[in-house]
Amino acid sequence: MIRPDRFLADLHHLRSFGASGVGRGVVRPAYSDPDVAARRWLADRMREAGLQVQVDAMGNLFGLAAGPSLLMGSHSDSQPEGGWLDGALGVIAALEIARSCAESGGPPVSVVSFQDEEGRFGVTTGSAVWSGHLSQAGADALTDHAGTPLASARAAMADMVTGPVDPAQFAGFIEMHIEQGPALDAAGEQIGVVTDIVGIRDMKITFDGRQNHAGTTPMHLRQDAFQAVSAFNTRLNDRLRNVVTPRSVWTIGHITLHPNASSIVPGRAVFSMQWRDAEKERLARMEEIIRDVAEETAAGMGVQVSFGQMLGLEPVAMNATLRRALEGAAEQIAPGAWRLMPSGALHDATNVSRLMPVAMLFVPSIGGISHAFDEDTREADLVAGLRVLDHAVRHAAGRNPQ
Repeated sequence: MIRPDRFLADLHHLRSFGASGVGRGVVRPAYSDPDVAARRWLADRMREAGLQVQVDAMGNLFGLAAGPSLLMGSHSDSQPEGGWLDGALGVIAALEIARSCAESGGPPVSVVSFQDEEGRFGVTTGSAVWSGHLSQAGADALTDHAGTPLASARAAMADMVTGPVDPAQFAGFIEMHIEQGPALDAAGEQIGVVTDIVGIRDMKITFDGRQNHAGTTPMHLRQDAFQAVSAFNTRLNDRLRNVVTPRSVWTIGHITLHPNASSIVPGRAVFSMQWRDAEKERLARMEEIIRDVAEETAAGMGVQVSFGQMLGLEPVAMNATLRRALEGAAEQIAPGAWRLMPSGALHDATNVSRLMPVAMLFVPSIGGISHAFDEDTREADLVAGLRVLDHAVRHAAGRNPQ
């Protein structure tokens, strides 16, 4: 039988690792001291639940049930300024389901907390390596915004590594997550059963201009790298208008100027360019437009442009069988207060779908807020999601839910 009190207590304790001091926020980037400490604590909780702890070279943390099992979980790292539920909810919910199934003779459930889902170094890096989408050598060459190589960062977990974890032992993967958007909360609904996850593309773009004196260089003679970014952004919004749908999104989320001084015309601007859509073909068309606009902008403003490594994942549809199990459970636990919905956010389930059937379950985000310190979900909704998971897992195994 699931114990909501134990589930909530563990969820709140996990929040203590990297607690921000602002609301319920956390600062727990991949491989940071709080992240590693949280993984050590999670490993102990897994052992207490009777699971065998294994950690691969990337730092993906597994708690394995004996024999073939269903895999459940998410991630426990956070954004640089993150919320307490993003990823953490899925890990702790999986732990409670695995623990309660073991205590009551239920179906075997294994647990995972993938590493670097939040992209300090790439895009869902830990599950990308585990699924074979990205090689370990390729991952090790990635750097964060401070220039730290992943190969150096993952040394912080070297003493925990036990070796590779074979995906063949898992029958499927279910990931519970907060919605990170406003749909469920605005409608007063408790549960979202995910139909598909959008695809994503992410790359760095660099404009190289001419560093010069900010007081003596006439505006018409400048080769200002930041002005190029500004012009690029304006042109891009206009050029994409007739190509995208209301579900398409694109973001410049990080920018670095050199030399980043008040009295110097910036000579270099390096920025992140990310876009997401549910259609592979549209993602490709958006890429074409992004590159064209960047090159046109560079030529028109007398700067040079270069493109970094393209990272990305394809759109993924959820497995029909697992999805039906979640739908049936949602109707039992939250009749009339659930919906089918797509995921505009990226999740580890995208990578795992290369290896096995996957499904996802959402609970509401209050005000649609996520990736922020004030991210939150009502406890009644958290517990409702846990009960849906429990019902789905036991029903799929031919057992009555508790």
